[in-house]
Amino acid sequence: MTAGHPHETARDVMHPGAMCLPEHETLDRAAQMMRDHGVGALPVCGQDDRIMGIITDRDIVIKCVAQGHDPTSTRAADLVTGLVSVTPDTPIQEALDQMERHQIKRLPVVESDHVVGMISEADLARHLPDDQLADFVHRVYAKG
Repeated sequence: MTAGHPHETARDVMHPGAMCLPEHETLDRAAQMMRDHGVGALPVCGQDDRIMGIITDRDIVIKCVAQGHDPTSTRAADLVTGLVSVTPDTPIQEALDQMERHQIKRLPVVESDHVVGMISEADLARHLPDDQLADFVHRVYAKG
């Protein structure tokens, strides 16, 4: 699969800026922040503001609520697992390959361990030709 313009980078496609959810914040607060900002994922950052991973609305439902845990006492850090990210200068094709390989729909763009943006399906929809977007969606959703 090839993406839009061959020289596009993550910086060209990403939504700049991303509010970081502090690692100590509870999942009910994370859900409220997602609602208030109209997003389905938030980067989780440690006390030094360095990204640890991301948490999605689906993570809250599947890994907390459905498991019988209390979202008012479960911390964001309790759900964060390995971080998959790219730098602003990563070629967009490499970012798409990472998303496909890890079956993720949102990808943090990180510089010096700090979040500078996020790439989501909506961002891809604005930048990729329809056939390439359809191919990406098929590859990410068809596996697993």
